[in-house]
Amino acid sequence: QVQLVESGGGLVQPGGSLRLSCAASGSIFRINAMGWYRQAPGKQRELVAATTSGVIVNYADSVKGRFTISRDNTKNTVYLQMNSLKPEDTAVYYCNADVLTLLRNANNYWGQGTQVTVSS
Repeated sequence: QVQLVESGGGLVQPGGSLRLSCAASGSIFRINAMGWYRQAPGKQRELVAATTSGVIVNYADSVKGRFTISRDNTKNTVYLQMNSLKPEDTAVYYCNADVLTLLRNANNYWGQGTQVTVSS
């Protein structure tokens, strides 16, 4: 099995910064892609940022220029650096990974989520 453990969420004032981390562990042969999603109260979950190897990245228009996704492939960890945070960034942020397991099964996994609150 594969587990995704997120950390780094919290309360921050508008204009501040947070850095989220997501570490994958378990029966991993290869992680094909990792990404961050978020879900605000009353809204559906949306893609924030995603990357394959770290070279190819994809950002939601609402976070371009403010958020940066990166991967440390040796540690099976993905990061989300969030700068210039706005109240509308408030949401539960979820880590997601497409994983090829040691048994060569392709599966998608979710973390438990970490709360990010941007408020003065």
